[in-house]
Amino acid sequence: MTPVVIRAALPGDEAAWRSLWRGYCSFYGTVLPEEVTTRTWTRILDPDSAIMCVVAEVEQQVYGFAHCVVHENTWETQPVCYLEDLYVLPSARGRGIGTALLEWLRNAMRAEGWARVYWMTQENNLAARRLYDRFTQADDFVRYMIRQR
Repeated sequence: MTPVVIRAALPGDEAAWRSLWRGYCSFYGTVLPEEVTTRTWTRILDPDSAIMCVVAEVEQQVYGFAHCVVHENTWETQPVCYLEDLYVLPSARGRGIGTALLEWLRNAMRAEGWARVYWMTQENNLAARRLYDRFTQADDFVRYMIRQR
């Protein structure tokens, strides 16, 4: 089996990333304005942005990504990493790509000194939860959100 390479997103990944991003948004039943997608990509490439994107590549083809935000917090002295989005092309699932992305984050946590990596998913996203449960169990927190109208 060809190894999965996890690396930082590069400017040349834009077309592949946009295709995966559309798939991710579609999975969650959302359509984002083009300006949001363009701004997200711009922030991914900006070294001063807190948003980080790593891509999963097999034989020079990008099959998945993880978007993260590393930030300070009030419960630890070290920063923490919020895994905001993780997506693998449906035709590539079951090949260890999601696992490779999460293992990369776990290793980055240790190397960078983050206190933790955390994320959430929809309760009924059973395929993702099977993967996530191999790394850690879900906690008992309930999410609340106030949106600007």
